[in-house]
Amino acid sequence: MDAVEITIERRDGTGKGPNRRLRRSGVVPAVFYGPKRSTVHINVNAGEFEKKLLHLEGSHLIRLLHGSGDAELHDKMALLREKQVHPVTGLVLHADFYEVDLTERLVVSVPFHFIGKAAGVVVGGILQPILREIEVECLPTEIPEFIEVDVSPLGIHEAVHVSALTLPAGVTPVGDPTRTVVTVVPPTIEETKPAEAAEAVPAEGAAPVEGAAPAPAAEGAAAPKAAPAKKGGGEG
Repeated sequence: MDAVEITIERRDGTGKGPNRRLRRSGVVPAVFYGPKRSTVHINVNAGEFEKKLLHLEGSHLIRLLHGSGDAELHDKMALLREKQVHPVTGLVLHADFYEVDLTERLVVSVPFHFIGKAAGVVVGGILQPILREIEVECLPTEIPEFIEVDVSPLGIHEAVHVSALTLPAGVTPVGDPTRTVVTVVPPTIEETKPAEAAEAVPAEGAAPVEGAAPAPAAEGAAAPKAAPAKKGGGEG
């Protein structure tokens, strides 16, 4: 995966007031930190952040570039560990960049991309992803953009497990290899609810349903009298 380049500046002021002023001027306040350095407060242009970083999924290698060549910040490699986004406006409020050593393996999250149409779905089943991403261990330069999972062979009640994933060289999954990634479940059948069944039975005294057999007379009730037969022949 190629590194995404982003231009940064060192930031002096901190706190809610200065940060609000930065956001109004089109700047995202951020921090740069790592296991071998203390935290440095930095700025990133909001437009550049939204164009290059906001849409990315999973973990991506980022190269930090400082305009004046600050030795502590320029040409450093990092991961975007966290970003805070306003729930209404969608503006980026803050970001955390974590420095990485290109020679040391690390654990990152990588999303799944499911491809194909499962055989079980063709006959009415439902594709049910269990995991949307997975943690893997690899070098920073070997981080996959995503992991592709072909679901085409899956029938109903069949699944893909972590142990069956095809991963790039140098990338190993973290955690239980027997975990289910995706499966196909049978179609759901709606059962008749008791309340609905009760509604289908006519209430006492209600008019009979057309075409339904007459209800039997209650025990002890008098049978209806037959109408008297007409005397004589036809009219005239």
